[in-house]
Amino acid sequence: MEVTRTKLAEGVYLTYLPAQKFKTSLLSAQFVTPLREETASAYALLPSVLRRGTVSCPDMGSLSARLDELYGARIETTVRKKGENQCVGFVASLIDDSFAPGGEKLLEPVAELLGELICDPVTERGRFVPSYFESEKTNLLDAIRSLVNDKRDYADSRLLREMCAGEPYGIPRLGGEAGAESVQPKQLYALYQELISTARLELIYSGSAPQRRVEQALLSALAALPREQVRDIALYRPHPARQEVLRVEESLDVTQGKLGMGFACGSDDYAAMMVGNTLFGGSSNSKLFMNVREKLSLCYYASSLYHRQKRLITVSSGIEFQNFQRAYDEILAQLEAVKNGKLEDWEMEGAQSTLLNAYASMEDSQGKLENFYLGQAATGQSETPEELADQVREVTGERVHRAMETVRLDTVYFLRGEEAQ
Repeated sequence: MEVTRTKLAEGVYLTYLPAQKFKTSLLSAQFVTPLREETASAYALLPSVLRRGTVSCPDMGSLSARLDELYGARIETTVRKKGENQCVGFVASLIDDSFAPGGEKLLEPVAELLGELICDPVTERGRFVPSYFESEKTNLLDAIRSLVNDKRDYADSRLLREMCAGEPYGIPRLGGEAGAESVQPKQLYALYQELISTARLELIYSGSAPQRRVEQALLSALAALPREQVRDIALYRPHPARQEVLRVEESLDVTQGKLGMGFACGSDDYAAMMVGNTLFGGSSNSKLFMNVREKLSLCYYASSLYHRQKRLITVSSGIEFQNFQRAYDEILAQLEAVKNGKLEDWEMEGAQSTLLNAYASMEDSQGKLENFYLGQAATGQSETPEELADQVREVTGERVHRAMETVRLDTVYFLRGEEAQ
């Protein structure tokens, strides 16, 4: 697949992903702005408020009717964190022209509606419709408060919050409850005007339409988009490693402990770090899964994740409260085994195969492709999945050893039960 990225206007870029095999086309519009504690919740709220109506379709009913006329096209709101940037916007899914009844062209009217949602929202007296604002603010607060109901996600979020305190990377994608509570209608409308004027806009298309036609459809749909002094996005900034390990304990009404461990990584050999993390805890053949979970039965689950933009590895595990020390020690022991190069040939081959399959599977999903290329654009990266796969194939055991040797424990977070104190 020949991927191209083109500048359409000041701070507006199109990533064009030609595809003939899908029955649908995908069209994504994402504003990329640096994560900040004071604006994260407001920006997270914005797509949902915009999605409530436009001047021509001022309510959900008329919007749904218009989408039905476009053969059931869908436009979903999105709020994501990519590196230290927040990405907010819409993803549209529509029947691809090659499958549309009677050869009807759907790209242009869907792009037009997307442009209206962005540039021409329904308002009252110079601000968003109060009932829409209040309803979506309540939904956002419910989503933020419900995070604690999934203790695994909650513990993972708390680990990053503690480890990256003072860094934008520690801010959750939806912001915090206090930030959401404080958002006011006038403030949100002002932030909306600022966002569409100054934030980078990443457009992504996957489908069979020629690139020139996609460009023309988007330029027409976004003709009213104001562009003023477009801000830079937040680029690559590694986590500054601590001199002493930060240890945090929290008690909640839980029956299973959550042990999170954050590691700072000194290597910039991305491919070797990806393979090393996969060996450590990034697959069902990893040392954490095979040894800590299966062989020793110390964890209900145990996995690790490599955060390229921050040079971090985080470990997520669920344990019995009384197994804290044994699980903690064994997780570190498995890391040492990877660091010391104590690897069988099948382990290296399995780790590389896991990553290669993940990159290859992206070609079968427009959603995965959109998410991947948004992440690349929002973090200043340019490799394709195929190029990353080639890099993984070239990784040797010695490179993994050198890269993983730089991994140091930085933060430990333990969520225990209130009665276990």
